[in-house]
Amino acid sequence: MLGIDGVPHSFVTEQMRRGRFPHFQQLLTEGDMARMASSVPPISSVAWTCIATGCNPAAHNIFGFVDRRPNPIEMFLPTAMDRKAPAVWDILGNRFGKKVIVMNVPVNYPPRAVNGIMVSCFLATELQKATYPADFAQTLEAMGYVIDVDPWKAREDKAAFLDDLFHALDRRLHATLHLMDHHPWDFFMSHIMETDRLCHFFWEDWENGHPQFAPRFMEFFDKVDAFLGEVRARMPRDARLVVLSDHGFCALKKEVHINCALRDAGLLSFNTDQPKNLGHIAAASKAYSMIPGRIFVNLRGREQNGSVTPGAEYERVRDQVAETLLAIRDPEDGSPVIKSVLRREDIYKGAFFESAADLVALPFDGYDLKGALHRESMFEKTQLCGMHTSHDALFYAAGQVVNCEDMTVLDVLPSVLSYYGIEIPGLEGRNVFPLKDE
Repeated sequence: MLGIDGVPHSFVTEQMRRGRFPHFQQLLTEGDMARMASSVPPISSVAWTCIATGCNPAAHNIFGFVDRRPNPIEMFLPTAMDRKAPAVWDILGNRFGKKVIVMNVPVNYPPRAVNGIMVSCFLATELQKATYPADFAQTLEAMGYVIDVDPWKAREDKAAFLDDLFHALDRRLHATLHLMDHHPWDFFMSHIMETDRLCHFFWEDWENGHPQFAPRFMEFFDKVDAFLGEVRARMPRDARLVVLSDHGFCALKKEVHINCALRDAGLLSFNTDQPKNLGHIAAASKAYSMIPGRIFVNLRGREQNGSVTPGAEYERVRDQVAETLLAIRDPEDGSPVIKSVLRREDIYKGAFFESAADLVALPFDGYDLKGALHRESMFEKTQLCGMHTSHDALFYAAGQVVNCEDMTVLDVLPSVLSYYGIEIPGLEGRNVFPLKDE
């Protein structure tokens, strides 16, 4: 399985129509590709965990890139320690004795013991703490392996940041091929994060034909396409290839600070003029937001300073929040910003349901929902010029027909397990491959 973070199905198909990506075009003569819906919300840490576990967030317990504990109230970064459902490498390696190699898949830090090799993701700050077994870090270090680039550099020197992306991609691809060639495996999953970083900071440059960055944007994807060809050429005869992304991308018009909307509607206030953390939310507040568009009601008995009574008042607050968000308009042209506001019971089910946001707002493409507590203005435009989309991920499988028009990230695991003749009862997704006799 090759994960290419954030690569849209529409982008790949359009570029192939124009004659680019010859290696991906060759793959399509040997298999099938489908458009796939992402998780809610479409965040890499959530979507890849859904892909790996076949569970929705309330069953695997990863709800966002950042999350919160309500009492005492604090923010934290979810890690592999917070994931509560077994991933595909756990199932295949620990339960069925398959040799597994897992490289760079999000929310895989700290590395867990597997029947093979694991290399952690961007959450790892030191290579020496990023691998299982621990001494495999020395092999990666000798290769010049890069865990991740520094996204902040893109805000200071885009050209230098792009150079860093090319270098990190080169080292990631080199390490992947080394592992394929020199270590035994029955299941291999490698994830490319650099495509997501590229799209966040260069998507608009590509769309607008920037003379310096647009050609290098496509050069980057040509390098990924060539890598697909190399992987295909090196694969054992009895192996199957799956290529997938976790969400799509589009140009970012504006970043939208949802807490400003809640503040302006009288639903959120602070006990300081410069709020910096969730502890600065005033007890009288009715709701607050965390990235991206997740809204938590300040519920009595759950939140540290809860003010909203469970029951009728809780429902009134949720209605008021939804009404407030759906009324947000772009100040330049009056366009609506929020497409829909979903209640948590309509999205999530599982043992960790109570940790889910009470509402999730989904924007129209172009409006990136942010969770900063304090901003003077609701709308902002920064160096970010690309944002995630929900319904434009891609899924490719060799030797198969994808028999599903509404595929989601939850369908990946049961489909991949079917390659091994394995069916796990209780998975939420479907096997999207037709049965042998169909």
